[in-house]
Amino acid sequence: MGLPAGHASTLPDNPSAEGPAPARRSHPHSLAEAARRARTGAPAGERTLPVSPALADLLPDGLRRGSTVGVAGPGARSLALTLIAEATATGSWAAVVGDPDLGLAAAAEVGVALARLAVVDLSGPTASRQWGAVVSALVGGLDLVLVAPRRQVRAADARRLAARARERGSVVIRIGDAPWPDRPDLELALGGATWEGPEDGYGRLRCRRAEVVATGRGRNARERRVLLLLPDARGVPSLP
Repeated sequence: MGLPAGHASTLPDNPSAEGPAPARRSHPHSLAEAARRARTGAPAGERTLPVSPALADLLPDGLRRGSTVGVAGPGARSLALTLIAEATATGSWAAVVGDPDLGLAAAAEVGVALARLAVVDLSGPTASRQWGAVVSALVGGLDLVLVAPRRQVRAADARRLAARARERGSVVIRIGDAPWPDRPDLELALGGATWEGPEDGYGRLRCRRAEVVATGRGRNARERRVLLLLPDARGVPSLP
């Protein structure tokens, strides 16, 4: 079921080109109703959401429901989209909040099902006051919520979102290096990214190699390191 009519407009990258169904760009006042009407593709009783095979060594059990995830470093947005791709492809709903640099074509390339992705614009003078309520409404109704805060998130909002995620079995994914009051359950940091191109020194870049380091709390306390192509020569994430 899509978002309510009259409250969102579709924004395809190229209206004349065939391709995946476009994501929805939503206004904050429609989000509570949208979250109530959306239905997740996987039963809430399942403890994890699936991830791309390229991330199997990094997240062998998938994304744990009820958890918070932080993704930082060069290429953080690409990795965050890769995290949600498999879940949306298998029926889960997701939203991205407050990330004006998000590219829908890039999201589709890594496998995100745009028909089940809401893109929420929180620009304007009231954005800071709306942020907590908007994200909380989405966490209450969707499986995956990606946030890209541009300013310090209030401690009360961060705690409320973490509690809401645990209660509803959702996953909150923070993109970028903006300060966050509490340490997330899982932290993914990209480092040492290098692009590879033609051997003769000019032409199109082929792929980007990046090391991803996973740490966190509890079961995620043990550090894991994985080398990924983000993207590979086909434009999708993979192992070298």
